[in-house]
Amino acid sequence: MACAGPAGGRQRVSMQEHMAIDVSPGPIQPIRLISDYFPHFYPFLEPVLRAPGSQTMLAPAIHSASQLQPNPEPEGDSDDSTALGTLEFTLLFDADNSTLHCTAHRAKVRMKAAVLGWDKPQASAFIFCFQGLKPLASGSVDTYVKANLLPGAIKASQLRTRTVRGTRGPVWEETLTYHGFTYQDAGRKTLRLCVCEDSRLRRRRAPPLGELRVPLRKLVPNQARSFDICLEKRRLTKRPKSLDTARGMSLYEEEEMEAEVSGEERGRILLSLCYSSQRGGLLVGVLRCAHLAPMDANGYSDPFVRLFLHPGSGKRSKYKTSVRRKTLNPEFNEVGHSWENPEFFYAGHREELAQKTLLVSVWDYDLGTADDFIGGVQLSNRASGERLRHWHECLSHSDRRLELWHLLDSVPPQLGD
Repeated sequence: MACAGPAGGRQRVSMQEHMAIDVSPGPIQPIRLISDYFPHFYPFLEPVLRAPGSQTMLAPAIHSASQLQPNPEPEGDSDDSTALGTLEFTLLFDADNSTLHCTAHRAKVRMKAAVLGWDKPQASAFIFCFQGLKPLASGSVDTYVKANLLPGAIKASQLRTRTVRGTRGPVWEETLTYHGFTYQDAGRKTLRLCVCEDSRLRRRRAPPLGELRVPLRKLVPNQARSFDICLEKRRLTKRPKSLDTARGMSLYEEEEMEAEVSGEERGRILLSLCYSSQRGGLLVGVLRCAHLAPMDANGYSDPFVRLFLHPGSGKRSKYKTSVRRKTLNPEFNEVGHSWENPEFFYAGHREELAQKTLLVSVWDYDLGTADDFIGGVQLSNRASGERLRHWHECLSHSDRRLELWHLLDSVPPQLGD
């Protein structure tokens, strides 16, 4: 291609120059980088498109934003590899009263800086700016804490806090107490804590927002220990083939169902014994039961307790408590043959009572059918372990009330005449 030159001569122009002149007349500008169209996020700044040479204009604003951002949150003993959040709680094993106290303090959201590609100051500023937003997954901000002791029957050990509504940083400050918790439980059980959202407006229960597990063997008796641990996703296990009876049933289930099936305990009972020198007989108190085996289709039982002093005859040797409906942890503090005297009484001298056996059995009440046996315990001089110690110390000391937890046997007692 040719065109007229300044001296009237013809000057040849290449095809590349011709296309450059037609498409971009005037001086050719450098092409912008892709990062110019996607600037970094800086809190408290209006989103602007960075032009070449405008780096000096943003420097004072970035410095002011870094002054307003909060200090990074303490790491505690949590793992920074999760973004589900953290839970603060305290555990106390009261060995004198055989109880485990779990105090749920608060939960908080902690974003992972590596996921967003930011450094820690930028991540801290992001958390500060977006506090109060609802969770992206479900939009719910109504949360509570659910606790379980594993292994064991899930419904027997399930406790929960109240629901805190309208916040992403819920504060409960509520204590959950497990009665009948012994040294043996501390050595082999694990406490599972789940942060759940309230599904009162849903047909199906929502999955937990996150969970954590604490082996209780690390606890020191009568010494409180505080935790700040990151939440994890719930664990799933493959469903046994024996349970695949319904079409469309999920192939996986929560691990808690497997723990419930493999539970071996029938439960435990807290009894109080006292030989009264004034009344001349044995006072028996049925205080409470814990972690009973479920006998009904709803996963619960309607328990009551029977007492029988063997050998004996007549109504004075047999007693029965009232029925507690739909529970696996019944409390029997106000039971007996009269409200004025809530304890059961067996008259007799200590030498005479020492030759007898106290049979304590826990039953599930069924209307119109035979009651189901849950478990029982026998206290006598022929017993062993804690049962023998409880019976011996009671009859050896007058007017001394002794309370002790006993594990229930799964076989009903078989006594001769």
